[in-house]
Amino acid sequence: SRELEELLTEIKDISVVLGIDNTCKLDLSRIVEEVRAQYEALALKSWEEAEALTRRKLNEGNTQSATYGGHLLDSRREIADLNIQIQKLRSCIVSQKSQCLYLEENIKEAGEHGETALKDAKAKLVKLEEALQKSKEDMAHLVKEYQELMNIKLALDLEILTYRKLVEGEESSMESPIPTVISTVHFRPKHRKWFYSH
Repeated sequence: SRELEELLTEIKDISVVLGIDNTCKLDLSRIVEEVRAQYEALALKSWEEAEALTRRKLNEGNTQSATYGGHLLDSRREIADLNIQIQKLRSCIVSQKSQCLYLEENIKEAGEHGETALKDAKAKLVKLEEALQKSKEDMAHLVKEYQELMNIKLALDLEILTYRKLVEGEESSMESPIPTVISTVHFRPKHRKWFYSH
């Protein structure tokens, strides 16, 4: 390290000084002890600085950990809230699906009932049209029979009138009868068939 290199430089300097001064008595054990003491002092100082730096870093790490822990706790709370909202949305979706299925079933059932009612109405309409046509035919037949009956009635009235005139004429000409040719037309009423509409 840099401190060790500085110590070695100091030692060399001391050695040079000692080499020049031959009168000084060398005490190598003392020099080694001093160097060792200086090195130990530097090592202790470096250790204390390293320990202080480590403590500072640990404190900073603890602070950051606490901050990150707070952020993590907040994130977990947000995730829990989001999970609750997701569950609520899922419940709403399930409910909406159930309502949609119920409405689809009702629409399908209503459509089937509507088709059945339409078929019944068409069948009833056909029957009513047939009954109306039959009623028209019966009415036409009744009108025809009524006209025939009126013709028969007129013929009978004419015949009665003719007989009456004949009787009156015979009574007035009892003494001098005059041959008279009377031609009468007899109408036979047709067999009438009545139709009843049920």
